[in-house]
Amino acid sequence: MKNIPFHQINDVELEHVFGPEEQFVTGLVFHSKYVSKGSIFFSIKGENEDGHRFIEEAVQNGAVAVVGDNEAHLHTLSLCYPLCSFIVVKDVRKSMAYLAKYYYNDVNEKLKTIGVTGTNGKTTVSAYVRSLLNLLGMPAGLIGTTGIWNSSNKLRYKKSTPTTPEAVDLHHIFDEFDKAGDVAASMEVSSIALDQKRVEGILFDVAIHTNFSEEHLEYHHTLENYKACKLKLFEQAKSAVINIDDDGMGEDILALFKGPRLTYSLNENSRADLTARQLSVAEDGSRFYLKYLGKEYPVYAPVYGTYNIANVLSAVGAALLLGYQINQILNALTYLQSPEGRFQVIQAPNHSKVILDYAHTPVALSRLVEEVKKLHHHRLIVMIAGIGIRDFRKMPKMASIIEGKADEIIVTVDHPGYHDPQLIIDQVMSGFSNPESPSIHTALTREEGVRKALILGQPDDIILLTSGCINNSQIIKGKEVPHSDEQIIQEHYLQSS
Repeated sequence: MKNIPFHQINDVELEHVFGPEEQFVTGLVFHSKYVSKGSIFFSIKGENEDGHRFIEEAVQNGAVAVVGDNEAHLHTLSLCYPLCSFIVVKDVRKSMAYLAKYYYNDVNEKLKTIGVTGTNGKTTVSAYVRSLLNLLGMPAGLIGTTGIWNSSNKLRYKKSTPTTPEAVDLHHIFDEFDKAGDVAASMEVSSIALDQKRVEGILFDVAIHTNFSEEHLEYHHTLENYKACKLKLFEQAKSAVINIDDDGMGEDILALFKGPRLTYSLNENSRADLTARQLSVAEDGSRFYLKYLGKEYPVYAPVYGTYNIANVLSAVGAALLLGYQINQILNALTYLQSPEGRFQVIQAPNHSKVILDYAHTPVALSRLVEEVKKLHHHRLIVMIAGIGIRDFRKMPKMASIIEGKADEIIVTVDHPGYHDPQLIIDQVMSGFSNPESPSIHTALTREEGVRKALILGQPDDIILLTSGCINNSQIIKGKEVPHSDEQIIQEHYLQSS
């Protein structure tokens, strides 16, 4: 609860206030049905709806202030509701970010903030950073695809978006971290979040770049727009960790960012600050030699996959930029924790292995399968999915990547949204050169796909379940329907025993 004098808040770009010029505020809301007495309601424009349509509902539910950009509409409503403040701004999303900062007393500035961007690896790197900082004695929370975690527990928090929360939620989470005694926040920063100004006004202590490839074109439309949005993170960061093996964006960041920075590479002959050589990947983890400032150090980390060694290097870079010494960091890596659903191995009763990894881009799928095939196995069974809320042009590429690399392939659907699941299946199937192959199976729901993959599994097989199942749900016609791969796996083997 806080008294807010609207004209005194910096960077809101306020144009006019109809009605009272300050209000006693109890919360910040951008969805009218969540408004309660004392809320500020932000009438943002979404892909399908314009929040200005719901202003009267918000006021009737108790909103004491409304922020919007339609001056004529707000003026008309102010005549009907004279006790409510109607605030006209140039950019509702930007204003929402700065009002959230103000409402939560700039709590983000009390925390060390680490933002991770990239097409692949954001979830893993942000989790590695949180784990590493906690091991080093810097209590850190995590914000990303796997949920919201403080330094000790996963929080029960209804996220506003799958990856980077809207600004009002984000600053609320920072406040929760601070109250829990955390002093750092590691978070995924998506290109869409940057474009929608969800992290506006945050100066990140460290920005991390993982890689860049085609994704989110259903939103950005062009690869150039997608890249431009990702680069924005490095315009609001004190220091940077950059993957110079990435041809997609590495050089762009090096040209743009002039502050303290560390580069990393899996090429031992590169000019990077952090390099790895003699990579040895086994089921219990990975070993390699890390070179930093002319010295080499033997490293063990309980992570699997060559690409995850690159992710470890990026987390090491972040810890170095936050002031830790290399020997402190290397000792902590032995206990590094991986995120849920990223190369998560489940040993099945029939001696097969089920691996959960929510790789959902062609590049990520290709890397994942390459690493999985290094494990001992009889047959490889892979489930891929078309994601209804993502770019349809990507779907055939997932099929072409996996064709010929697995003994059995299941094609299913993730988050169909408002699309007919069969249309999504057909789009994925169009990428196979031989879609009639008896080794290719289809399933109209993710649950059916998981069950079909498990039924196909035999002793010593690997069953790889991929794609974008997030937030323990499936998004179907605007609703989040509960879903858990792990629960389905557990039920299957209980019934089989």
